[in-house]
Amino acid sequence: MRAPSIHDSSEEERREYVRTRYVCISNCDLCGNCALFHGKDPEYALEDYIAGKDELPAVVMRYRY
Repeated sequence: MRAPSIHDSSEEERREYVRTRYVCISNCDLCGNCALFHGKDPEYALEDYIAGKDELPAVVMRYRY
């Protein structure tokens, strides 16, 4: 499933996408979400995307380093 565009979706649709895409599976070695977002909850880390301020790839790129 592709991330909804901020122009074609509601805040709730984007929040639901983040909740389903970045779900914790309680196995950090297998998943990697905690490492990707430096220990932050994905909803908090991706709040600019959820709020419609920036597209998902741009927000995720901020956490690459």
